[in-house]
Amino acid sequence: ELWYAAYWVVTQSVRWSPVRRCTFRDRLTARYGDRLPGVDIFVCTADPLSEPPSLVISTILSVMAYNYPAEKLSVYLSDDGGSVLTFYAMWEASLFAKHWLPFCKRYNIEPRSPAAYFSESYQDLCTPKEWSFIKDMYDEMTERIDTAVISRKIPEEIRSNHKGFYEWNPEITSKNHQPIVQVLIDGKDQKGVDSEGNVLPTLVYMAREKRPQHHHNFKAGAMNALIRVSSVISNSPVIMNVDCDMYSNNNDTIRDALCFFLDEEMGHKIGFVQYPQNYNNMTKNNLYGNSLHVINEVEMGGMDSLGGPLYVGTGCFHRREILCGKRFTKDYQEDWNGGIKGRIQDTSIGEIEEKAKSLATCTYEHDTQWGDEIGLKYGCPVEDVITGLAIHCRGWESVYSNPTRPAFMGLGPTTLAQTLLQHKRWSEGSFSIFLSKYCPFLFGHGKTNLRHQMGYCIYGLWAPNSLPTLYYVVIPSLALLKGIPLFPKVMIHNMRKMSPCLHVFSIKTNEVFTCPSDYESMDRTLHICLLCEEHVQPI
Repeated sequence: ELWYAAYWVVTQSVRWSPVRRCTFRDRLTARYGDRLPGVDIFVCTADPLSEPPSLVISTILSVMAYNYPAEKLSVYLSDDGGSVLTFYAMWEASLFAKHWLPFCKRYNIEPRSPAAYFSESYQDLCTPKEWSFIKDMYDEMTERIDTAVISRKIPEEIRSNHKGFYEWNPEITSKNHQPIVQVLIDGKDQKGVDSEGNVLPTLVYMAREKRPQHHHNFKAGAMNALIRVSSVISNSPVIMNVDCDMYSNNNDTIRDALCFFLDEEMGHKIGFVQYPQNYNNMTKNNLYGNSLHVINEVEMGGMDSLGGPLYVGTGCFHRREILCGKRFTKDYQEDWNGGIKGRIQDTSIGEIEEKAKSLATCTYEHDTQWGDEIGLKYGCPVEDVITGLAIHCRGWESVYSNPTRPAFMGLGPTTLAQTLLQHKRWSEGSFSIFLSKYCPFLFGHGKTNLRHQMGYCIYGLWAPNSLPTLYYVVIPSLALLKGIPLFPKVMIHNMRKMSPCLHVFSIKTNEVFTCPSDYESMDRTLHICLLCEEHVQPI
C-alpha cells in the first residue's frame, strides 16, 4: 500500500494539466509557401526474416508519398542486416514509386501505404481500371520480393539491372560486411522523375559496416550512421525517424510538425515533435493492453505541459542540430534554408556514395563524441529515452501531437509471448536508466523541473512496480483459499465500539432490524448484523 501510494504521487505529476494541441496547416502554407525546409526521413530495419522486405517497402512508399514538395524529401533506409534481399526490395520499390506516387497525389488517397490501402479496398476514389492496374502491379512486385526471400537468392538477370547488387558476395554475412551506400533515386537528377515527369524524393539504401570485433550499438548506432551519411547527400535541417513497421497514415504529418517548429512565438524552443504509437492489428478485447491508450491519451499530453514528452524512438521529428549536440540559447535562430540544394559541379553520385561509405565504417566513431554528446546515446536498451532526456536537459522543449487521424499506424504485439518480450525490454531498459547516472532525478536536477523528472520516472519504475503488483495478486487469493482473514480481527472489535449498529438489511425477507442490548434467540444465518455480528430482531 505504501508503494502504491508513492507511485500514485509520481503518476499524478503528469495528470494535473494535460495539453491538447492542434495545427493550422493553411496558415503555414500561406505564410511560407515554397520556402519550407527540407526533411530527411530515416527508416530502420534489421532482419529480412523478422521484418519482411515487403513490409519495409510499404512503409518506405508511404513516407515517400507525403503531401510535401518531393524535391525537399529524402528517404533513407538503414538495413542493419546488410541483406541483398532488402536492397532488392528497395530497388523494386524505386520502380513502383514512379507509378504509385502520381496515383496517390492524383486522387489524394489515404493511407498511402499500398499494403494498407489495398487491404481496405478504396475503389471509389478512382476508376476501377486504374485501381486494378496499380493493384496488379503492386501484387506482382510483392510476389517477386517474397519469392526471392523464400529462395534467398536474387536472379542473375535482375542483378545486372543495378550496380548495387555487386556489393554482395558469398562471404558477406549480417554481422560481417563492408559499408554499403546506394542512391536508388537521385531527386536532384533530371532522370529522377515519375511516370508523369514529376520529381521524385531521393531514396537511399545504407548498410553500415559491421565486424565481429566491433560493437555496433544496435538501433542507436544505425541512427547515428544515418545522420552522418545524410549530411553529405541532403543534410536537411529536419529529421524524421520511423520504424519499418510503422507506415504513414496521414498525408499532412510533415506540415503538422512544421507548424510547431516554425511557430513565431515558441518554435525556437522546440527540439522535437513526438507522435504517438498507434496499432491497427489489436484484437477486439485488447487482452494484453497493448494499445497504450493511457500513455497516448493521458501521460504524454500531461508531460507536454511540463517541458515535453519523452522521445519514444519512432514517429518523431527532430532538428538536425539537436541530434548533433546543440544546446538551446535564447537567441537561437534556425536556418531553415539549410541543406544541400543541388549537385555540386563535377561531383558524380558515385563519389558521393564513396564519401558516405567512409562515414558508415565501424571505426569512424572511435575517439569521438558520437554516442555521448553527439547523436543518440549508447549503452542502454532504450537509448531513445535517454537521448530525449539529454535533449531536455540541454534546454530544449518537445511537443506532443496527437491528431484526430493518427499520423502513424503499425503492428503491435498480439500474443502473450510477444507482449512479455516487449514489456521486458521496455521495463528493463527504463529501470536501468533509473539506476544509472541518467536517473531523471540526478541527471535532470537543476535542468528540468521536478514534475518533469517524475514524469520520466513513471516508466523507470515499471519494473519494481511488478513486485507489489505480484504480491497483491497472489497473497490475498491464497489467503481466501486458506480461509485466512485479510484484516486483523481487532479491527472488527474497534468498529463495534466506535459505531453502534442501528439498522441491517435482512437477506431473506428484506425487513429492517435493530440490534438491541437484549434480544431473543434468532436464526443467525438470516438475521445477523453485518458489522458487529450480533443477532437482530424485526422492528
